[in-house]
Amino acid sequence: MKRAYNFNAGPSALPYEVLQTAQAELLDFKGSGMSVMELSHRSKEYDAVHEEAQALLRELLAIPNNYDVLFLQGGASLQFSMVPMNFLGDDQVANYVLTGSWSDKALKEAKKVGQTHIAASTKESKYRSIPSIEEIKLSNNPAYLHITSNNTIYGTQWHDFPSFENVDLIADMSSDILSRQFDVEKFSLFYAGAQKNLGPSGVTVVVLKKDLLARIPENLATMLDYRTHVDSNSLYNTPPTFGIYMLSLVLNWVKSQGGVAKIQALNEQKASLLYNTIDESNGFYSAHALVGSRSNMNVTFTLPNEDLTKAFLAEAKQAGFVGLGGHRSIGGCRASIYNAVPLETCEALRDFMISFKAKN
Repeated sequence: MKRAYNFNAGPSALPYEVLQTAQAELLDFKGSGMSVMELSHRSKEYDAVHEEAQALLRELLAIPNNYDVLFLQGGASLQFSMVPMNFLGDDQVANYVLTGSWSDKALKEAKKVGQTHIAASTKESKYRSIPSIEEIKLSNNPAYLHITSNNTIYGTQWHDFPSFENVDLIADMSSDILSRQFDVEKFSLFYAGAQKNLGPSGVTVVVLKKDLLARIPENLATMLDYRTHVDSNSLYNTPPTFGIYMLSLVLNWVKSQGGVAKIQALNEQKASLLYNTIDESNGFYSAHALVGSRSNMNVTFTLPNEDLTKAFLAEAKQAGFVGLGGHRSIGGCRASIYNAVPLETCEALRDFMISFKAKN
């Protein structure tokens, strides 16, 4: 079987070694006589998987002991509601930085809960950049500041995170978690859907500072209260056990590659390869994101006209490239080069781009 050149934005590529391990263990997980999908979430076999995934995530991201690690469901989209429901007080204002569609959606849900404020936005410039720290203007009495660390649709990424004294920083890290090193203690809470860098879709990782729990109001719906999941170690209801198992395999793979520092270096190499191809094309390819805000996860670009774009995507598909079409809201092209996308796959795309330009 020939593997596709997978540039899907999510669900996205998984490490080949992880898929092989899952295949080998699918029918009989560690001598249990059952698939991991058949294990009780209360069994000792599954408990070991659950605990290993938490421990590995703590190790790889250097998560301190004063933070809880949760495995939830509902994707990042449910976190858009849970965050303000848990932490936006009646007399407080939720502050949001708008850098793309997902931060827009997070703000929309917060507005249903309480007062909100747009602390900064790059919407008028078509989300081509990340605001500078100086451009962020907080409201009075901020409950928290929410950012989206990487923007899959527009191909922008925060390279320096904002920090304000006595203001909790909360981040949606769905599309770049585990792709680079960062200081966890800058954040009071961050969350991520697994389907980019952590594993298959179905699991949402939430990392939150224990101190935050004291702010949660009473009488929240049980499943929407973070305390429910902290108190039960994410086992209040049946968790997505197979997804968490796959998450543990991916985390083991990252560790085997040398950890997040080595993964970051490779991601920077892959991104530079493609951005250099774009920048050196004399305008045939144009990056959507401005230099200084470019994402190392999602490389977005356009061609001179729609006919060439269609031809590029059609020929790329014939050559075995998958997922290169831009998001339906903005069009163009997008190469999502998450952790599991090999350097060789990016090199193949570079060669294809150079060849296509030469012919056209």
